[in-house]
Amino acid sequence: MASAVFVSGCDTLLGIGNPDIVDGSADAAARPKDAASDSTVVVSRDAPKEIGLTSDGSGSNRDTGSGTGSGSSSRSGSASSGTGASDGGTTSTSTFSGSTTGTSSASSSVSMPPPSCDKGGADTTKCGATNQSCCTSPEVAGGTYDRTYTNTGGGATGEADPSSVTGFRLDQYDVTVGRFRQFVNAWSNGYMPAAGAGKHTHLNAGKGLLAVGADAGIAYEPGWATSDFANIAPTDNNLACDPQYASWTPSAGPKESLPINCVNWAESYAFCIWDGGFLPSEAELEFALAGGSQQLEYPWGAATPGTTNEYAIYSGYYVGCIAPVGMASLGAGVWGQLDLVGNVYQWALDYYATPYVDPCVDCAYLAPSTFRVLRGAYCFDQTGSDLNPAVRGNAYPANRNYGGGFRCARTP
Repeated sequence: MASAVFVSGCDTLLGIGNPDIVDGSADAAARPKDAASDSTVVVSRDAPKEIGLTSDGSGSNRDTGSGTGSGSSSRSGSASSGTGASDGGTTSTSTFSGSTTGTSSASSSVSMPPPSCDKGGADTTKCGATNQSCCTSPEVAGGTYDRTYTNTGGGATGEADPSSVTGFRLDQYDVTVGRFRQFVNAWSNGYMPAAGAGKHTHLNAGKGLLAVGADAGIAYEPGWATSDFANIAPTDNNLACDPQYASWTPSAGPKESLPINCVNWAESYAFCIWDGGFLPSEAELEFALAGGSQQLEYPWGAATPGTTNEYAIYSGYYVGCIAPVGMASLGAGVWGQLDLVGNVYQWALDYYATPYVDPCVDCAYLAPSTFRVLRGAYCFDQTGSDLNPAVRGNAYPANRNYGGGFRCARTP
């Protein structure tokens, strides 16, 4: 069955492989086609305010809920104790320190880069306009904000669903093809995450994020589950999910600075664990996108994103759709991260649920459900409203699509 991308801002739905949506744009012929169905991307108005990548054309993962949480609840059950948790330590600089089993450090010295950048070649050391390390990871100061809000340039309104986030590091760039290639090499040589790895061990005395869900129990994030081993298969064939827009190449070439796409949720999580970090929670990602309590219209502020790819890669303005990471250099968020919206979506740790569970204090929604969360936007999102930090997305965890990528978070 054809894969699909569904994207909605305030009034726009963009779908791949959905013949029932009526084209509302003049340039549909220039938009990409789904590899399986060869159907043109089409645009419809009057869509719900949700986004999603699905593995079929149904769009059933979208909803029109208000997004306002109801009641405090948490998922019950004990957290997995696990072994070999990999949440490598970092220094107070914007680079990493330690190995994948290290602990956080207050040292200001620059230590060894994470595994994805430890080769030191141009493939992982020339990202962004200043050709810096692709593994740069600025610290995001913690705080409290509202996960639900509207901002059209005059300040946030309609605030709801408060969340508190402890400081953490978030990689400046989406994971690139060059970095992911190092992980594929490790996987080919037998690497698999240890059970329980990938927790936010700087939180709750090492137990990680509070796992909220559908009941009143108390539990913490379990970390890597061995049941996800079967979902890791970053083969040349799987990473070529779209003949035109897949960024992966079987051998290193000119695409090494593009964000890796066609990766599923388990591969994204496994990469971050191998690289000494973890997948950010949905609350952490939105906090970075929104500028924390500033709750911005766009991650960079209120400037219109325009058509010249300076703030974000969106609406097909960039020839080839997927651009090198950091190319939209004016679109940096409050803490320096680039491409927080546009270019490719980013997987989050959480399962998708609506409405939000309130309150959320260093929480993630980890009660199993159909979809995992995506945040940000991708290169063919149509309007500026698609780039708003409060817009949510979801996808089947096993989904592979050229619109999906990720970035890792780290201990502060």
